[in-house]
Amino acid sequence: MRTLRTVATAALVLSILTGSALDSAAAPEGQMNWGIHISLAPTWFDPAETTGIVTPFMVMYALHDAMVKPLPGNPLAPGLAESWTVSPDGRAYDFVLRKGARFHNGDPVTADDVKFSFERYRGAANKTFKERVAALETSGATRVRFRLKEPWPDFLTFYSSATGAGWIVPKKYVETVGDEGFKKAPIGAGPYRFVSFTPGVELVLEATDQYWRKSPHVKRLVFKAIPDASTRFAALKRGEIDVSYWMTASLGEELRRTPGLTLKPAIANNSYWVYFVDQWDPKSPWHDRRVRLAANYAIDRQAINQAETLGFSRMTYSMIPSHFEFFWQPPAIPFDRAKAKQLLAEAGYPNGFDAGDFTCDAVHAGIAEPVANDLQAAGIRVKLRALERAAYNKGQVEKKFKNLVLSASAAFGNAPTRLEAFVAGGGAYVYGSYPDIDGLFREQGAELDRKRREATLHRIQQLVHDKAMFAPIWQLAAMGGYGPRVEESGLGLITGFPFSGPYEDVKLRAK
Repeated sequence: MRTLRTVATAALVLSILTGSALDSAAAPEGQMNWGIHISLAPTWFDPAETTGIVTPFMVMYALHDAMVKPLPGNPLAPGLAESWTVSPDGRAYDFVLRKGARFHNGDPVTADDVKFSFERYRGAANKTFKERVAALETSGATRVRFRLKEPWPDFLTFYSSATGAGWIVPKKYVETVGDEGFKKAPIGAGPYRFVSFTPGVELVLEATDQYWRKSPHVKRLVFKAIPDASTRFAALKRGEIDVSYWMTASLGEELRRTPGLTLKPAIANNSYWVYFVDQWDPKSPWHDRRVRLAANYAIDRQAINQAETLGFSRMTYSMIPSHFEFFWQPPAIPFDRAKAKQLLAEAGYPNGFDAGDFTCDAVHAGIAEPVANDLQAAGIRVKLRALERAAYNKGQVEKKFKNLVLSASAAFGNAPTRLEAFVAGGGAYVYGSYPDIDGLFREQGAELDRKRREATLHRIQQLVHDKAMFAPIWQLAAMGGYGPRVEESGLGLITGFPFSGPYEDVKLRAK
């Protein structure tokens, strides 16, 4: 017995020592620096204000956590909700919260926080939620039920990733500090906690020791605002940053030639298209489908792809990403300048026409400029108008633009979420719509039979193509890069996500 006790005691001591060594080895270490292409906005610290773009998720994946969210290999992975069920009639979603999940101040994540977060949500699609959700009910600290007015097959997609409605904030803390106080000192349930924010300069975050998925590898994350691509690249070469977003083709080529640096293109949710916003105006040249077709034939997509993203972007000929659920593959649109000129002549413009402003986000001018040049060469004379992002987004939401707009979306979702925002009548960015498409969109929205719904959604996308509502450009390969200290940059781990993530997976090389 004494021998057995001695062996057991020795095994226990060894286990404790080994465990301590493992714990020590697993402790977050070091600092990793990102060079980002825009200035961070405090509104991105609050999931309640999430707009229909992907940029806020760059921060939210670190600071906050969601009930369900895209993770590597799974577009609808369990997060703060460890499981969920859907009623047979599609009118109720029941979620069970993960035990042990906590906010950065130590408070547990409860059903009340989930309810509070949903009810204060005022970001993208908040009107859709209000129209379709009848009630949100809680049962104890860990159970939440959403009751819907009608079946809504896309509820989980909207709740998990296409919006910020399912990203949870602490009710007691927000009520104490208020909305503005929360943006100044946000507390979330993500793998990293807020340390400091200097507007226009940097955001500093630090690893938590209580994240449910895994302990982060890196102790401190620093996001540095460096809007100019050449300056970001120089900072990467000097080792001032470890990861850079949004590299241009010429810099990407130089990056590939630079010892120690790695180019990491990642096919993203970002799709780009030219929107003919005046196509519903009978007095506009864009009312004529032949003119819209001419613009499609005028664009040399492959040449722009090679020049801007080294050929890594994907030609989908759609404004919907090819990896989205219910995607329909349109026929290829060839570059044919002669055909474009022929169509313009048939439409009554043998010498082309003055097409007015072609508005774009200044960040995307590298894509808009060659498109404008191709249109000019075919006789569609446009004047490029590049706006700072805030002004561009405001104009898009208020539908203030005329003639042509370079539209883009990098939001998570599926084909219906993209169609709802940009095609169907009443959508957030819809200037006009077609009755046949609107009717089919309403029909698919309540269809629970997957095959019938898929057929309807494919028909909608075919109509969008046949009507030449847009001139699709491509699905972007986000041109990121990283330096020699990085073992795992996080770029490309989450399908369609153009940034690093999940942040608990990023890793520095061992010294």
